[in-house]
Amino acid sequence: MPIPEMSTLIPLLLALIVIGGFAGVVGGLLGVGGGIVLVPAFFYAFHVLGYGGDQVMQVCVATSLATIVVTSIRSTSSHNRKGAVDWAVLRTWGPWLVGGAAVGVFIAARVPSTVLQAVFGILAGLAGLWMAFGRDSARLGDAMPGEPVRGLLATATGFFSALMGIGGGTFGVPLMTLFGVPIHRAVGTASGFGVLIAVPAVLGFLFVKIAEAPPWTLGAINLPAFLVVIGTTLLTTPLGVRLAHAMNPKPLKRAFAVFLTLVALNMLRKVIW
Repeated sequence: MPIPEMSTLIPLLLALIVIGGFAGVVGGLLGVGGGIVLVPAFFYAFHVLGYGGDQVMQVCVATSLATIVVTSIRSTSSHNRKGAVDWAVLRTWGPWLVGGAAVGVFIAARVPSTVLQAVFGILAGLAGLWMAFGRDSARLGDAMPGEPVRGLLATATGFFSALMGIGGGTFGVPLMTLFGVPIHRAVGTASGFGVLIAVPAVLGFLFVKIAEAPPWTLGAINLPAFLVVIGTTLLTTPLGVRLAHAMNPKPLKRAFAVFLTLVALNMLRKVIW
């Protein structure tokens, strides 16, 4: 497929810069990970450019995870300087997160794009509803669980995060708060989930062959989209972290929940129609 003309590429480039900046702020502020914004943004961007093959969603997921490798390291470092990262949780959850992510990539490489769209739409919609209506006082326990519950939860987090192209904060933050972890510490610790999930996932996606891939795609990772977005998210993620420690994020969380739910419903609409 020919490379699109500059009249199409320039507006898209500007849009990706804005999207990357927004994803960085959201990831640092709410701990949900920029992937929850980037995956649908990449999906619509590639469709605008005319790349809507059977595996386009794999490119969106893989490219999002590639950005998360970089941004989660930056975000974790920023949160750690504020003492908000629980390294014990990262050590005990780490092997399970990695294993779950590896299985997620294995499955993602072998299913149609529509399956990944449906998974993203359903889980992102549930995440949006939880952000909007979940009670901060809700608890499943007073401390983080031990085995075997820890292994099951961490594996599921890694698996579904890899399928969706997100860093784990979308699931990790509510899980930790349900077990009594303070919100700022949950956000800081969940930022570390991104590295543990994204690194094995990206390594796996490098060996996936994509039919009708957009230009300059390595394995399933689109390099131009990765480079444009990573440049802006690196600048804006620390801003989100500072905002998270300086203000009450609840009003913004509710607004983002509405946005996320609408994005999820639109993704499901495209699957059905």
